[in-house]
Amino acid sequence: MSVVPSRSGSVRRPSSRPVTAASNPQNGYVIAIYENRGVGREIGIASLDRSTGRATILQISDCQTYVKTLHHLHVHYPSVVVVLDSSLPSDPSPSRRSTVLVQYIQEDFPDVPMESVSRKYWNDTVGLEFITMLMVDDEERASTILSVSNNPFALCAAAALFKYVQTKLSTIYSPRSLRIHCRAVEGTMMIDHDTAKNLELGGNMANKKSKHSLFGLLNHVFTPMGARSLRVNILAPPTVQGLIESRLNAVDELVRSEDHYTSIKVSIKAMNKIDIDKLISSIIVATPNYQTNNPKEASSHVTNMLLLRNVVRSIPAIQRALQGCESALLRIIQGLLSDEKLFEVERLLASSLNDDATLGKKTGLPAANSKVYAVKANFNRMLDVARETYKENVSDIFELNRTLSEEHNLPLALTYQERGGGFWFTVSKDDLEDELPRGFLNVTARGAKWFFTSMELKKRNARMKDALEEALMLSDRIIQDLVLQVVENIGIFYKASEAISLLDMLWAFSHVAILHSYVRPEFTGTLAIKAGRHPILENLQSAGTFVANDTYACESSTFQIVQGPNMSGKSTYLRQLGLLTVMATCGCFVPAEYASFRVHDALLTRLSNDDDPERNLSTFSNEMASSAMILSMATPNSMVLIDELGRGTSAIEGLGIAHAIAENLIDLKAFVFFATHFSDLSATLSRRPSVVNLHLSVQNNTQSSSSHLGLQFHYRLLDGRGDDIPHYGAFLLLTPLFPLPGPARYVFQPWRYSIGLELARLADLPKEAMEHARGVAEKLTDLDKAKQAASKTSQAIARRKAVLRLQTQLTQAYEHSALPDHELSLYLARLQKEIVAVLGSVLDE
Repeated sequence: MSVVPSRSGSVRRPSSRPVTAASNPQNGYVIAIYENRGVGREIGIASLDRSTGRATILQISDCQTYVKTLHHLHVHYPSVVVVLDSSLPSDPSPSRRSTVLVQYIQEDFPDVPMESVSRKYWNDTVGLEFITMLMVDDEERASTILSVSNNPFALCAAAALFKYVQTKLSTIYSPRSLRIHCRAVEGTMMIDHDTAKNLELGGNMANKKSKHSLFGLLNHVFTPMGARSLRVNILAPPTVQGLIESRLNAVDELVRSEDHYTSIKVSIKAMNKIDIDKLISSIIVATPNYQTNNPKEASSHVTNMLLLRNVVRSIPAIQRALQGCESALLRIIQGLLSDEKLFEVERLLASSLNDDATLGKKTGLPAANSKVYAVKANFNRMLDVARETYKENVSDIFELNRTLSEEHNLPLALTYQERGGGFWFTVSKDDLEDELPRGFLNVTARGAKWFFTSMELKKRNARMKDALEEALMLSDRIIQDLVLQVVENIGIFYKASEAISLLDMLWAFSHVAILHSYVRPEFTGTLAIKAGRHPILENLQSAGTFVANDTYACESSTFQIVQGPNMSGKSTYLRQLGLLTVMATCGCFVPAEYASFRVHDALLTRLSNDDDPERNLSTFSNEMASSAMILSMATPNSMVLIDELGRGTSAIEGLGIAHAIAENLIDLKAFVFFATHFSDLSATLSRRPSVVNLHLSVQNNTQSSSSHLGLQFHYRLLDGRGDDIPHYGAFLLLTPLFPLPGPARYVFQPWRYSIGLELARLADLPKEAMEHARGVAEKLTDLDKAKQAASKTSQAIARRKAVLRLQTQLTQAYEHSALPDHELSLYLARLQKEIVAVLGSVLDE
């Protein structure tokens, strides 16, 4: 077994890490990657999904950890990665090691093979020629070719990709038959693989088969195209606000209009089992070894034409279901499905194919008959003769069955199995009292029936099969003429597939919104959520038991410290924010009473405290690697979620690192939610006006037994520091003053308490050690209180925060307010009084 260098420079053996559900599509992509060896990290990527005939070409500027490149690979999970031969040397000697990018890919995708292609095939001119020759002829062709012409590294990757597909995979595409996109990374939210895994966007971390993930929650689509579109949008949501608003308008209309909701559901459900993308790919692909006398290939071609006709016949129903829709996006989808070329293809197919020859859910003999009689009569005299011979052979087999049934007094039946060689006799086990008569062969039991054959049946099956194959091959000659005419208009089917997949996804969003009473989000530049709920957890808990929380973040409160003891809900709250942001950005309604968001270019998180043996990283090293990625990728438009940073090292060093990273993020003005156990962080960052302190409330109850903590977790987010809650210092414990009849009397008694210490007590640690630990905790808390009380800058900080809040709210009112002038004047007057009151209280202190 070969060894793979890790990111830390050490050597490790590749593992068989399972592919997560978040990044495991049914069919992988062939991806070619070309890296510029100059000063910058320019990466050209060309990917092709062979099962759907769709190709993506892009060129990106990446960072030193290649996060954007790896993100693209996780969204388009590869079946093989093609790289330059010098990037993946065949000689594993230390003097010829793989490039850093190749090492990163091998670490993230240890189960994906990597293959090298000679440098001479990485040619931008050849890449442009491939794209010009293969790209479908539609209105986007000219703009796509123009865009990709300015990306030489992407063209190099495209040249190597199509050369590899031709030579190694023996696949040749018809000219102007591929759907090729020149994709811009800037138009989607960057969500790295660890974030997608920790937020459970595409799959459940504990159980890959579980549907308890965001994809599982929203996956009410009917078509395979819709499922692929949903997955891509969850892992890479769009960041163009106009596009998001158009999706929300469409979902809103489907939620409000029961007629459109129902009619669209019925029309799309009719295409439940049809994958248009895969059907297109099987039509346009030809192999060098294709033989016109291959019955299996002929049967496949006939099947494809019948399925294509089913698609063409189903599209008008979807188009009619969209009639009368008001939203612009639904009208655009209707327009794409109303292309006159679709009806031309339908007429073309109708001129050659029998109206009654449909596949649908047919199996066995009905499916075989549909293929044999797919082409209309009188197209080919030889085909008509072969059909008649096939019909006679089938009749002979049924006559044999009747003869043997009468001869042996058995209720014999016939079952057709295409892979089983033809017809088989069957009889129920209840109808067979004794052994089968002599002459029957290959007796097997399947469920409640016996399956068997005979020498005469085998002979007649052979004659029937010869006639069947002859009919299919003759039909295929006519089908091939149809294929050539269909390929000329193949672009309309790519558009139809995109339109149906988008409509399917929008309908799924509306279905979820109705099912769970979600609300439409707004995009105002401010993060404001009233009674937000965790979309996955609320379905796991009993109705009404999940505690909803409010969230508010704007330019005056970009950095929010979230404190609370263990089990109080900090991690759940952070994950909830990430999930709601992804849902809203996809164009889906969200679980809340009201929700407003800002469009983020990236969702960056550090949510796991585990080590990473795959990369030979300890807990602390993993923390620092994630933090470095966040600092290198974050922009003022990013959302950052950090949970328990710095706990992998000593308390002093951890606090210092957490403070330094927090300072950098505050300066960036990204929306940051920072959950921490470091209570001192609130004090060290208090001079920054955009810092907000929050905590999750915990109520103390009198302990009823030694095994109970005596605490009640409310999971309610409140303003303020966490100094006065358990786990962070002193709080007032309510205890009975003395027992008396009647209402109990209580008095406040200062008490030092910590969930960590109490858990240690329940673990039966020695009493002396517990008392010493409690004493040390009390002294440290007293010192912290004294330092904070002696601060001379609190008034200046409070004034800065009040002024910044005033500026932010005035700006928001000016840019986003839809209130009438009278109500807006009242709001501004009330805001003025609040700010004056805050400043007055600060001056009094």
